[in-house]
Amino acid sequence: MKGMDSTSIGRYRWRICALLFFATTINYIDRQVIGLLKPTLSESFHWTETDFAHIMTAFSAAYAVGLLFFGRLVDKIGTKMGYILSIVVWSVAAILHALAKTTLGFGFARVFLGLGESGNFPVAIKTVAEWFPKKERALATGIFNSGANIGAVLAPIVVPWLNGKYGWQQAFIWTGVIGFVWLIFWVIWYEIPARHKQLTQAEYDYIHSDDAIEAPVKDVDPHPKSVSWRKLLSIRQTWAFVFGKLLTDPIWWFFLFWLPSYFADTYHLDFTKPNPQLMLIYTATTIGSIGGGYLSSFLIKKGWPVFKARKTSMFIFAIAVTPIIFIQYASSIWVVVGLIALAAAAHQAWSANIFTTASDMFPKYAVSSVVGLGGMAGSVGGSFFPFIVGYLLDHYKLLGNITVGYNILFVICGCIYLVAWLMMHIFAPKMERVSFD
Repeated sequence: MKGMDSTSIGRYRWRICALLFFATTINYIDRQVIGLLKPTLSESFHWTETDFAHIMTAFSAAYAVGLLFFGRLVDKIGTKMGYILSIVVWSVAAILHALAKTTLGFGFARVFLGLGESGNFPVAIKTVAEWFPKKERALATGIFNSGANIGAVLAPIVVPWLNGKYGWQQAFIWTGVIGFVWLIFWVIWYEIPARHKQLTQAEYDYIHSDDAIEAPVKDVDPHPKSVSWRKLLSIRQTWAFVFGKLLTDPIWWFFLFWLPSYFADTYHLDFTKPNPQLMLIYTATTIGSIGGGYLSSFLIKKGWPVFKARKTSMFIFAIAVTPIIFIQYASSIWVVVGLIALAAAAHQAWSANIFTTASDMFPKYAVSSVVGLGGMAGSVGGSFFPFIVGYLLDHYKLLGNITVGYNILFVICGCIYLVAWLMMHIFAPKMERVSFD
Protein backbone atom coordinates (compact mmCIF):
# COMPACT_ATOMS: atom_id res chain seq x y z
CA MET A 1 0.00 0.00 0.00
CA LYS A 2 2.98 2.34 0.38
CA GLY A 3 3.04 3.32 -3.26
CA MET A 4 -0.64 4.18 -3.48
CA ASP A 5 -2.15 7.59 -2.81
CA SER A 6 -5.56 8.21 -1.27
CA THR A 7 -7.18 8.69 -4.69
CA SER A 8 -6.05 5.32 -6.05
CA ILE A 9 -7.00 3.59 -2.80
CA GLY A 10 -10.46 5.17 -2.71
CA ARG A 11 -12.27 7.47 -0.29
CA TYR A 12 -15.61 5.85 0.38
CA ARG A 13 -14.66 5.34 4.02
CA TRP A 14 -14.67 9.13 4.46
CA ARG A 15 -18.27 9.27 3.22
CA ILE A 16 -19.09 6.85 6.03
CA CYS A 17 -17.22 9.14 8.42
CA ALA A 18 -19.35 12.04 7.18
CA LEU A 19 -22.52 10.07 7.99
CA LEU A 20 -21.22 9.48 11.52
CA PHE A 21 -20.38 13.18 11.82
CA PHE A 22 -23.90 14.31 10.93
CA ALA A 23 -25.51 11.69 13.19
CA THR A 24 -23.43 12.94 16.11
CA THR A 25 -24.30 16.54 15.23
CA ILE A 26 -28.02 15.72 15.40
CA ASN A 27 -27.48 13.71 18.59
CA TYR A 28 -26.01 16.71 20.39
CA ILE A 29 -28.49 19.24 19.03
CA ASP A 30 -31.31 17.10 20.40
CA ARG A 31 -29.76 16.64 23.84
CA GLN A 32 -28.71 20.31 24.21
CA VAL A 33 -32.12 21.84 23.50
CA ILE A 34 -33.24 21.55 27.12
CA GLY A 35 -30.10 23.29 28.41
CA LEU A 36 -30.61 26.25 26.08
CA LEU A 37 -34.29 26.45 27.01
CA LYS A 38 -33.59 26.08 30.73
CA PRO A 39 -34.25 29.75 31.61
CA THR A 40 -37.57 29.66 29.69
CA LEU A 41 -38.63 26.25 31.00
CA SER A 42 -37.59 27.03 34.58
CA GLU A 43 -39.84 30.07 34.52
CA SER A 44 -42.75 28.22 32.90
CA PHE A 45 -42.57 25.13 35.13
CA HIS A 46 -41.12 26.82 38.25
CA TRP A 47 -38.04 24.58 38.37
CA THR A 48 -35.35 24.92 41.01
CA GLU A 49 -31.74 23.96 40.22
CA THR A 50 -32.43 20.66 42.00
CA ASP A 51 -35.51 20.00 39.82
CA PHE A 52 -33.41 20.53 36.71
CA ALA A 53 -30.69 18.29 38.14
CA HIS A 54 -33.26 15.51 38.64
CA ILE A 55 -34.33 15.77 34.99
CA MET A 56 -30.68 15.59 33.88
CA THR A 57 -30.16 12.62 36.17
CA ALA A 58 -33.10 10.82 34.55
CA PHE A 59 -31.46 11.33 31.16
CA SER A 60 -28.04 10.25 32.42
CA ALA A 61 -29.36 7.12 34.11
CA ALA A 62 -31.30 6.07 31.01
CA TYR A 63 -28.25 6.82 28.87
CA ALA A 64 -26.14 4.62 31.15
CA VAL A 65 -28.56 1.69 30.94
CA GLY A 66 -28.95 2.15 27.20
CA LEU A 67 -25.18 2.18 26.63
CA LEU A 68 -24.71 -1.06 28.53
CA PHE A 69 -27.25 -2.91 26.41
CA PHE A 70 -26.72 -1.07 23.11
CA GLY A 71 -23.06 -2.04 23.14
CA ARG A 72 -23.98 -5.72 23.32
CA LEU A 73 -26.88 -5.31 20.90
CA VAL A 74 -24.77 -3.63 18.21
CA ASP A 75 -22.17 -6.41 18.44
CA LYS A 76 -25.04 -8.81 17.69
CA ILE A 77 -27.23 -7.01 15.10
CA GLY A 78 -24.52 -4.99 13.36
CA THR A 79 -23.89 -1.31 12.79
CA LYS A 80 -26.52 -0.63 10.13
CA MET A 81 -29.50 -1.86 12.14
CA GLY A 82 -27.99 -0.46 15.33
CA TYR A 83 -28.07 3.10 14.03
CA ILE A 84 -31.57 2.72 12.58
CA LEU A 85 -32.94 1.60 15.95
CA SER A 86 -31.05 4.26 17.89
CA ILE A 87 -31.99 7.28 15.81
CA VAL A 88 -35.66 6.35 15.47
CA VAL A 89 -36.02 6.09 19.25
CA TRP A 90 -34.15 9.31 20.04
CA SER A 91 -35.89 11.36 17.32
CA VAL A 92 -39.34 10.30 18.50
CA ALA A 93 -38.32 11.04 22.10
CA ALA A 94 -37.07 14.52 21.14
CA ILE A 95 -40.46 15.34 19.63
CA LEU A 96 -42.27 13.99 22.71
CA HIS A 97 -40.74 16.80 24.81
CA ALA A 98 -43.09 19.21 23.05
CA LEU A 99 -46.07 17.32 24.48
CA ALA A 100 -44.86 17.47 28.09
CA LYS A 101 -47.11 19.46 30.43
CA THR A 102 -45.39 18.71 33.74
CA THR A 103 -41.90 18.18 35.15
CA LEU A 104 -42.65 14.45 35.33
CA GLY A 105 -43.54 14.51 31.64
CA PHE A 106 -40.19 16.06 30.83
CA GLY A 107 -38.52 13.40 32.93
CA PHE A 108 -40.15 10.60 30.92
CA ALA A 109 -39.22 12.24 27.62
CA ARG A 110 -35.60 12.57 28.80
CA VAL A 111 -35.53 8.89 29.76
CA PHE A 112 -36.51 7.81 26.25
CA LEU A 113 -34.12 10.32 24.71
CA GLY A 114 -31.30 8.90 26.83
CA LEU A 115 -32.13 5.32 25.82
CA GLY A 116 -32.15 6.22 22.13
CA GLU A 117 -29.10 8.47 22.10
CA SER A 118 -27.03 5.87 23.93
CA GLY A 119 -26.66 3.97 20.66
CA ASN A 120 -24.73 6.70 18.84
CA PHE A 121 -21.20 6.18 20.15
CA PRO A 122 -21.14 2.36 20.37
CA VAL A 123 -22.31 2.19 16.74
CA ALA A 124 -20.01 4.98 15.56
CA ILE A 125 -16.87 3.58 17.22
CA LYS A 126 -17.59 0.09 15.89
CA THR A 127 -18.18 1.58 12.43
CA VAL A 128 -14.79 3.33 12.57
CA ALA A 129 -13.14 0.05 13.60
CA GLU A 130 -14.81 -1.68 10.64
CA TRP A 131 -14.02 1.03 8.07
CA PHE A 132 -10.59 2.42 9.05
CA PRO A 133 -7.10 1.03 9.74
CA LYS A 134 -5.55 1.95 13.10
CA LYS A 135 -3.44 4.80 11.75
CA GLU A 136 -6.60 6.65 10.65
CA ARG A 137 -9.00 5.75 13.45
CA ALA A 138 -8.16 8.62 15.83
CA LEU A 139 -8.55 11.16 13.01
CA ALA A 140 -11.82 9.58 11.84
CA THR A 141 -13.06 9.48 15.44
CA GLY A 142 -12.02 13.10 15.94
CA ILE A 143 -13.90 14.13 12.82
CA PHE A 144 -17.16 12.36 13.66
CA ASN A 145 -16.84 13.35 17.33
CA SER A 146 -16.55 16.99 16.23
CA GLY A 147 -20.19 16.62 15.21
CA ALA A 148 -20.93 16.95 18.93
CA ASN A 149 -19.32 20.36 18.79
CA ILE A 150 -20.97 21.45 15.56
CA GLY A 151 -24.27 20.46 17.12
CA ALA A 152 -23.35 22.51 20.16
CA VAL A 153 -22.47 25.48 17.90
CA LEU A 154 -25.67 25.26 15.84
CA ALA A 155 -27.97 24.74 18.82
CA PRO A 156 -27.32 28.21 20.39
CA ILE A 157 -28.22 29.74 17.01
CA VAL A 158 -31.24 27.67 16.03
CA VAL A 159 -32.89 26.86 19.37
CA PRO A 160 -33.15 30.42 20.77
CA TRP A 161 -34.47 31.59 17.38
CA LEU A 162 -37.16 28.89 17.33
CA ASN A 163 -38.00 29.61 20.96
CA GLY A 164 -38.29 33.37 20.44
CA LYS A 165 -40.27 33.15 17.20
CA TYR A 166 -42.44 30.04 17.57
CA GLY A 167 -42.20 28.88 21.20
CA TRP A 168 -40.17 26.24 22.99
CA GLN A 169 -42.30 23.33 21.72
CA GLN A 170 -41.23 23.92 18.10
CA ALA A 171 -37.58 23.78 19.12
CA PHE A 172 -38.05 20.18 20.29
CA ILE A 173 -40.18 19.18 17.29
CA TRP A 174 -37.88 20.41 14.54
CA THR A 175 -34.68 19.15 16.11
CA GLY A 176 -36.36 15.74 16.35
CA VAL A 177 -37.48 15.74 12.71
CA ILE A 178 -33.96 16.14 11.28
CA GLY A 179 -33.03 12.71 12.64
CA PHE A 180 -35.45 11.07 10.23
CA VAL A 181 -33.94 13.02 7.32
CA TRP A 182 -30.48 11.65 8.18
CA LEU A 183 -31.89 8.13 8.38
CA ILE A 184 -32.72 8.16 4.65
CA PHE A 185 -29.06 8.66 3.72
CA TRP A 186 -27.88 6.02 6.19
CA VAL A 187 -30.18 3.38 4.72
CA ILE A 188 -29.11 4.23 1.15
CA TRP A 189 -25.35 4.63 1.62
CA TYR A 190 -24.30 2.33 4.45
CA GLU A 191 -23.23 -1.30 4.58
CA ILE A 192 -20.25 -3.10 6.15
CA PRO A 193 -17.16 -3.13 3.87
CA ALA A 194 -17.42 -6.79 2.82
CA ARG A 195 -20.98 -6.24 1.52
CA HIS A 196 -20.57 -2.76 0.05
CA LYS A 197 -20.93 -2.67 -3.74
CA GLN A 198 -19.30 0.75 -4.17
CA LEU A 199 -16.12 -0.10 -2.25
CA THR A 200 -13.05 -0.82 -4.38
CA GLN A 201 -10.84 -3.81 -3.69
CA ALA A 202 -7.88 -1.48 -3.09
CA GLU A 203 -9.75 0.43 -0.38
CA TYR A 204 -11.04 -2.79 1.15
CA ASP A 205 -7.47 -4.12 1.40
CA TYR A 206 -6.29 -0.82 2.88
CA ILE A 207 -9.04 -0.86 5.53
CA HIS A 208 -7.94 -4.38 6.54
CA SER A 209 -4.20 -3.69 6.39
CA ASP A 210 -3.95 -4.18 10.18
CA ASP A 211 -4.96 -7.82 9.79
CA ALA A 212 -1.41 -8.72 8.83
CA ILE A 213 -0.31 -7.67 12.32
CA GLU A 214 -3.21 -8.86 14.45
CA ALA A 215 -5.44 -11.91 14.18
CA PRO A 216 -7.59 -11.51 11.05
CA VAL A 217 -11.25 -10.74 11.66
CA LYS A 218 -13.53 -11.16 8.66
CA ASP A 219 -16.45 -8.77 8.59
CA VAL A 220 -18.73 -10.85 6.38
CA ASP A 221 -20.64 -11.77 9.51
CA PRO A 222 -21.48 -8.59 11.48
CA HIS A 223 -21.37 -10.51 14.78
CA PRO A 224 -18.75 -13.28 14.43
CA LYS A 225 -18.05 -13.67 18.15
CA SER A 226 -19.54 -12.65 21.47
CA VAL A 227 -17.61 -11.85 24.64
CA SER A 228 -19.43 -11.88 27.98
CA TRP A 229 -19.50 -8.88 30.28
CA ARG A 230 -17.93 -11.03 32.97
CA LYS A 231 -14.98 -11.76 30.70
CA LEU A 232 -14.60 -8.10 29.71
CA LEU A 233 -14.75 -6.94 33.34
CA SER A 234 -11.96 -9.35 34.26
CA ILE A 235 -9.55 -7.48 31.95
CA ARG A 236 -7.51 -4.51 33.17
CA GLN A 237 -7.79 -2.69 29.84
CA THR A 238 -11.56 -2.59 30.21
CA TRP A 239 -11.22 -0.85 33.57
CA ALA A 240 -8.77 1.67 32.12
CA PHE A 241 -11.40 2.70 29.60
CA VAL A 242 -14.19 2.59 32.21
CA PHE A 243 -12.39 4.91 34.65
CA GLY A 244 -11.38 7.27 31.86
CA LYS A 245 -15.04 7.70 30.90
CA LEU A 246 -16.47 7.61 34.44
CA LEU A 247 -14.43 10.61 35.56
CA THR A 248 -14.50 12.83 32.47
CA ASP A 249 -17.89 12.37 30.77
CA PRO A 250 -19.78 14.22 33.55
CA ILE A 251 -17.63 17.31 32.91
CA TRP A 252 -18.69 17.49 29.28
CA TRP A 253 -22.33 17.13 30.26
CA PHE A 254 -21.85 19.95 32.75
CA PHE A 255 -20.49 22.10 29.91
CA LEU A 256 -23.49 21.22 27.74
CA PHE A 257 -26.32 21.59 30.23
CA TRP A 258 -25.16 24.24 32.70
CA LEU A 259 -23.10 26.73 30.69
CA PRO A 260 -26.22 28.55 29.42
CA SER A 261 -27.50 29.03 32.97
CA TYR A 262 -23.98 29.97 34.16
CA PHE A 263 -23.83 32.84 31.69
CA ALA A 264 -27.45 33.78 32.41
CA ASP A 265 -26.91 33.79 36.20
CA THR A 266 -23.46 35.39 36.22
CA TYR A 267 -23.52 37.73 33.21
CA HIS A 268 -27.31 38.03 32.63
CA LEU A 269 -27.17 36.94 28.98
CA ASP A 270 -30.46 36.70 27.06
CA PHE A 271 -31.06 33.18 25.73
CA THR A 272 -34.03 34.08 23.56
CA LYS A 273 -31.38 35.34 21.10
CA PRO A 274 -28.41 33.63 19.42
CA ASN A 275 -25.46 33.57 21.81
CA PRO A 276 -21.92 34.40 20.52
CA GLN A 277 -20.22 33.31 23.74
CA LEU A 278 -21.49 29.72 23.52
CA MET A 279 -20.92 29.66 19.77
CA LEU A 280 -17.25 30.54 20.32
CA ILE A 281 -16.84 27.91 23.04
CA TYR A 282 -18.33 25.12 20.98
CA THR A 283 -16.47 26.20 17.83
CA ALA A 284 -13.25 25.75 19.82
CA THR A 285 -14.34 22.23 20.74
CA THR A 286 -14.56 21.36 17.03
CA ILE A 287 -10.91 22.34 16.64
CA GLY A 288 -10.05 20.33 19.75
CA SER A 289 -11.81 17.20 18.54
CA ILE A 290 -10.23 17.12 15.08
CA GLY A 291 -6.87 18.39 16.36
CA GLY A 292 -6.82 15.80 19.13
CA GLY A 293 -7.43 13.00 16.67
CA TYR A 294 -4.84 14.45 14.29
CA LEU A 295 -2.09 14.72 16.94
CA SER A 296 -2.00 11.05 17.89
CA SER A 297 -2.38 9.98 14.24
CA PHE A 298 0.51 12.31 13.33
CA LEU A 299 2.71 10.80 16.04
CA ILE A 300 1.90 7.29 14.84
CA LYS A 301 2.82 8.20 11.25
CA LYS A 302 6.10 9.60 12.62
CA GLY A 303 6.90 6.15 13.97
CA TRP A 304 5.65 6.34 17.55
CA PRO A 305 4.07 3.16 18.96
CA VAL A 306 0.27 3.42 18.84
CA PHE A 307 -0.29 3.30 22.59
CA LYS A 308 2.52 5.74 23.41
CA ALA A 309 1.06 8.24 20.93
CA ARG A 310 -2.43 7.93 22.45
CA LYS A 311 -1.26 8.18 26.06
CA THR A 312 1.07 11.14 25.45
CA SER A 313 -1.64 13.01 23.58
CA MET A 314 -4.16 12.41 26.36
CA PHE A 315 -1.72 13.68 29.00
CA ILE A 316 -1.27 16.91 27.03
CA PHE A 317 -5.05 17.36 26.83
CA ALA A 318 -5.47 16.67 30.56
CA ILE A 319 -2.97 19.46 31.30
CA ALA A 320 -4.81 21.80 28.91
CA VAL A 321 -8.02 21.58 30.99
CA THR A 322 -6.43 22.78 34.23
CA PRO A 323 -6.44 26.59 33.55
CA ILE A 324 -10.23 26.56 33.95
CA ILE A 325 -9.69 26.66 37.74
CA PHE A 326 -8.63 30.33 37.36
CA ILE A 327 -12.06 31.46 36.14
CA GLN A 328 -12.77 32.83 39.60
CA TYR A 329 -10.03 35.43 39.07
CA ALA A 330 -11.16 36.52 35.59
CA SER A 331 -12.28 40.13 35.25
CA SER A 332 -13.87 39.90 31.77
CA ILE A 333 -16.52 37.65 30.29
CA TRP A 334 -14.26 37.04 27.28
CA VAL A 335 -11.44 35.76 29.51
CA VAL A 336 -13.99 33.37 31.02
CA VAL A 337 -15.11 32.33 27.53
CA GLY A 338 -11.48 31.69 26.56
CA LEU A 339 -10.76 29.52 29.61
CA ILE A 340 -13.93 27.47 29.16
CA ALA A 341 -13.28 27.16 25.41
CA LEU A 342 -9.78 25.79 26.08
CA ALA A 343 -11.10 23.27 28.61
CA ALA A 344 -13.99 22.15 26.41
CA ALA A 345 -11.69 21.82 23.37
CA ALA A 346 -9.24 19.76 25.44
CA HIS A 347 -12.09 17.52 26.59
CA GLN A 348 -13.09 16.78 23.00
CA ALA A 349 -9.46 16.09 22.06
CA TRP A 350 -9.33 13.70 25.04
CA SER A 351 -12.60 12.12 23.95
CA ALA A 352 -11.40 11.49 20.38
CA ASN A 353 -8.42 9.58 21.77
CA ILE A 354 -10.06 7.68 24.61
CA PHE A 355 -12.65 6.24 22.22
CA THR A 356 -9.86 5.13 19.92
CA THR A 357 -8.05 3.35 22.76
CA ALA A 358 -10.99 0.93 22.90
CA SER A 359 -10.54 -0.08 19.26
CA ASP A 360 -6.75 -0.16 19.77
CA MET A 361 -6.88 -2.54 22.74
CA PHE A 362 -9.81 -4.80 21.76
CA PRO A 363 -10.70 -6.81 18.65
CA LYS A 364 -13.43 -5.41 16.41
CA TYR A 365 -16.09 -7.86 17.53
CA ALA A 366 -15.79 -6.66 21.16
CA VAL A 367 -15.42 -2.91 20.58
CA SER A 368 -19.09 -1.95 20.92
CA SER A 369 -19.43 -3.93 24.15
CA VAL A 370 -16.38 -2.20 25.64
CA VAL A 371 -17.55 1.22 24.48
CA GLY A 372 -20.97 0.44 25.97
CA LEU A 373 -19.44 -0.46 29.34
CA GLY A 374 -17.27 2.66 29.37
CA GLY A 375 -20.12 4.84 28.17
CA MET A 376 -22.35 3.41 30.88
CA ALA A 377 -19.70 4.31 33.46
CA GLY A 378 -19.54 7.84 32.08
CA SER A 379 -23.30 8.11 32.28
CA VAL A 380 -23.32 6.81 35.86
CA GLY A 381 -20.90 9.60 36.67
CA GLY A 382 -23.17 11.94 34.74
CA SER A 383 -26.10 10.75 36.85
CA PHE A 384 -24.43 11.59 40.17
CA PHE A 385 -22.62 14.78 39.20
CA PRO A 386 -25.86 16.77 38.67
CA PHE A 387 -26.73 16.16 42.33
CA ILE A 388 -23.47 17.85 43.29
CA VAL A 389 -24.11 20.64 40.80
CA GLY A 390 -27.70 21.18 41.96
CA TYR A 391 -26.75 21.16 45.64
CA LEU A 392 -23.88 23.62 45.24
CA LEU A 393 -25.82 26.04 43.06
CA ASP A 394 -28.98 26.02 45.20
CA HIS A 395 -26.89 26.36 48.38
CA TYR A 396 -24.94 29.38 47.17
CA LYS A 397 -27.99 30.89 45.51
CA LEU A 398 -29.65 30.95 48.93
CA LEU A 399 -26.53 32.64 50.28
CA GLY A 400 -26.84 35.24 47.54
CA ASN A 401 -23.69 34.31 45.59
CA ILE A 402 -24.32 31.51 43.11
CA THR A 403 -21.04 32.34 41.35
CA VAL A 404 -19.12 30.67 44.21
CA GLY A 405 -20.90 27.41 43.45
CA TYR A 406 -19.88 27.62 39.80
CA ASN A 407 -16.27 28.41 40.77
CA ILE A 408 -16.08 25.25 42.92
CA LEU A 409 -17.40 23.21 39.99
CA PHE A 410 -14.79 24.68 37.64
CA VAL A 411 -12.02 23.66 40.07
CA ILE A 412 -13.36 20.08 39.97
CA CYS A 413 -13.38 20.24 36.16
CA GLY A 414 -9.78 21.42 36.08
CA CYS A 415 -8.39 18.60 38.23
CA ILE A 416 -10.36 15.54 37.18
CA TYR A 417 -8.65 14.81 33.83
CA LEU A 418 -5.25 14.32 35.44
CA VAL A 419 -6.87 11.92 37.92
CA ALA A 420 -8.51 10.07 35.01
CA TRP A 421 -5.21 9.84 33.11
CA LEU A 422 -3.48 8.45 36.21
CA MET A 423 -6.20 5.81 36.70
CA MET A 424 -5.90 4.73 33.05
CA HIS A 425 -2.13 4.47 33.45
CA ILE A 426 -2.50 2.33 36.58
CA PHE A 427 -4.84 -0.15 34.90
CA ALA A 428 -3.16 -0.18 31.47
CA PRO A 429 0.41 1.12 31.78
CA LYS A 430 1.37 -0.23 28.34
CA MET A 431 -2.15 -0.57 26.91
CA GLU A 432 -1.42 -4.03 25.48
CA ARG A 433 -3.82 -5.46 22.92
CA VAL A 434 -6.35 -7.97 24.29
CA SER A 435 -6.68 -11.42 22.76
CA PHE A 436 -9.60 -13.73 23.57
CA ASP A 437 -8.18 -16.68 21.64
